[in-house]
Amino acid sequence: MRSSELAALAGVTIRTVRHYLQIGLLEEPERSFNGYREYDVRHLVRLLRITRLAALGVPLAALPDVLDDPQAAEELLDELDRQAAAEIERLTTRRADIARLRDHGAMPDLPPELAALGPTINAVAGLDPDMARQEREQIVLISHLIGENDTSALAGAMARHAIFTPATTDLLRRFGELGPDTPEEAIEQLADDMVTHYQPLLENWPDIEFGTDLSSMLAAYGEHNLNERQHRVNQLFAERVLKRMASGDGPSGGR
Repeated sequence: MRSSELAALAGVTIRTVRHYLQIGLLEEPERSFNGYREYDVRHLVRLLRITRLAALGVPLAALPDVLDDPQAAEELLDELDRQAAAEIERLTTRRADIARLRDHGAMPDLPPELAALGPTINAVAGLDPDMARQEREQIVLISHLIGENDTSALAGAMARHAIFTPATTDLLRRFGELGPDTPEEAIEQLADDMVTHYQPLLENWPDIEFGTDLSSMLAAYGEHNLNERQHRVNQLFAERVLKRMASGDGPSGGR
């Protein structure tokens, strides 16, 4: 049979047959008088075995040993089973993350651990899309720099102390509306209101160390995205948080 017939019978492409020939998985067949390769049923059986093993996830490099050594095949099956179990666990976790994001109406770029922030960010998006994007981007940055475990701890603390409320949305709205004409009194009041709102979290801060990398990264992000009055609120907020920390009532890091 010709290569096209062999490929059709095995359910593969002619290119696949040629590739297996080139790497030595298939034995070179006899050629007809006009130079065409002539495959026989032995090539078909070999090709069927190869495709079956490849479908199980056996690497091509391991196929020569597995095809002719039952002991090697058994060991490889054990390894493939371990890999499949790990892949199932990974995909199960991914589905759980997707479900969590869906349940909270969160954007898919949010860390699943902080999916509960989704409704608050969505509410802000209805008022100021840029502000909502900035909040989400800062969350992505923070979660990456503190790691998955600390992100989970932070999310748990925020959920326990009712941080996700309409008041959060109002604070973010007010912050987004700050501009060059905002009076200092409004700046001071907003900073005070932010500290009051986050007080339950500040007083029960999880064991998370916000290092200098995070502080510098957030500062750099703010330089590109916040106006002068917003910087001023953040400065006042940080000062008040540090004051609480010094009195033993706050976290081990900044906002």
